[in-house]
Amino acid sequence: MPRQTAMPGTSFFDQARNNAWSNFRMLTCCEKLSPAELTAPRTSFFPTILQTLNHILIVDWYYIDALNSGGRGRACFANANPFSDIDKLARAQTDSDRELLDFCEKLTGEGAAQTVALDRGEGELVRETAGAVLSHLFVHQTHHRGQVHAMLSGTSQKPPQLDEYYLECDALYRARDFNKMGWDGK
Repeated sequence: MPRQTAMPGTSFFDQARNNAWSNFRMLTCCEKLSPAELTAPRTSFFPTILQTLNHILIVDWYYIDALNSGGRGRACFANANPFSDIDKLARAQTDSDRELLDFCEKLTGEGAAQTVALDRGEGELVRETAGAVLSHLFVHQTHHRGQVHAMLSGTSQKPPQLDEYYLECDALYRARDFNKMGWDGK
């Protein structure tokens, strides 16, 4: 399990850790859905569960790329639905979550104040602090995971519990999730 910070719940690392855990729980549930359930039209911002999950991932790619000065910019959006297979999408989201955890684990207060360039297309480049970009990223993830959670109510799978925050006292009860994620539960 990634390390605990001095002020639990206050760091971007803590947010990234909980974000990865929530994504794991959501995607584990979605991997049990049939292809028809994943692509069935539903009421939400994006019309299917699979399209919403793809959107979460490509927006992650965009912001993580910007945080790391990767240079991909708007190219991250070239394919709005890069994955039609939920297992491949889940693996890509896990990789993205690990990259975000690594970034946040190394982030200092000074690093959070650093300027990040965001390509908004058509030659528009805006600048935000890394902390603002991370805050936006976590809100974006939560917002769209909530949409998937609601859409799951109309499927064969019960929506997973996502309203928890990692607490040390719960590690024993969450060991199965954490072990599957490659975390040791500490």
